[in-house]
Parts: sequence; structure tokens; C-alpha cells
Amino acid sequence: MSTFNVPKREEVSEKNQSIFDSLEKAVGFVPNLFATYAHSENALENYLNLSNAKTSLNAKQKEVVNLAVSEVNNCIYCLSAHTAIGKMNGFTEGQILELRSGQASFDSKLNALASLAKNLTENRGAADDRVVENFFNEGWTKENLIDTIVLVGDKTISNYLHKTTNVPVDFPVAQPLEVATI
Repeated sequence: MSTFNVPKREEVSEKNQSIFDSLEKAVGFVPNLFATYAHSENALENYLNLSNAKTSLNAKQKEVVNLAVSEVNNCIYCLSAHTAIGKMNGFTEGQILELRSGQASFDSKLNALASLAKNLTENRGAADDRVVENFFNEGWTKENLIDTIVLVGDKTISNYLHKTTNVPVDFPVAQPLEVATI
């Protein structure tokens, strides 16, 4: 698989240059995957609007979903980025590894969320009834279910973009789950 080029600021449209400037201010750099969206006039803005949209899930809960989905989809870029973001949201290395496997023994409510995210991704949206029932039994709502499904879609988009373009990972690279747990 060939690697796509990561466009530089001067190689993208004025609209995308403005988004690059905003990312630079907010994050300190323009992540390679976000820059790759800028090959399209509209994709970067559209993706960021989806990714930053209001949701019933807080930042920590979103990372639970992002880690489980990215593991199922085997996306090293997103696993690396969300490992770093997960740590910024207070998860330990061990907790992040569990979340990647679709589990959270340290919190039953997050366990139900991780299990649902993994199950939805593995089954292309056809979640097992028992997984959904457990999700609701842990106190999640129908709104949380819908928002989780939207987030699974959001993360899947980025997973697919990286797996197709193979742009370089510009975060500390996450170890494969089986290596990290030995």
C-alpha cells in the first residue's frame, strides 16, 4: 500500500488553511490524519463538525468508544492518538488496554459502553440484544445509545481514512494489544 502525502498548509485551500490555523492553536500542531482530510475541500470541516458535535457522552466516555472501535478496526493511527487522549482524560495505561479490548473491569458502566462499542463495530451495527440490554441495565439511556452509534460511525470514518491512506502516525505509537498485554 502506498502512503498518501500529508498536505502542508500552503498546499490546501484557504478554507482548510484557516482550519489548520485553528488546529495549530488548539492542539499545537495539525495531526497528519486531519491534514489528510484537507485533500478534500469539505471533508476536514465536515469531519470536525461531526467529531466536535454536542453529545450526551462526556470526553472520557467518548474515549472509551474511540479506543474500542479503533482496536476492532485495527487502526494504529487512531489507537495511538486515542491512547494519548485517553491518558489526558485520566485513564491509566492498563485501563486503556482494557478499553481497547472492549472491557472496563474498573467501572461497570464504562464496561457496558466499551462492550457495546466493540459489539457494534464487530457486527457492523447489528448489536447483540444481550449487550444492548446490559448497556441499559447499567443506567445508559436511549439518547446515549444513539450518541454511541454516531460516535462509532465517526471513529470508523477516521479508521478507514487511515487504513486507506496509511499516513504517518504522529503520536507515540500504541503497541499491538497482544504485545502490550504480555
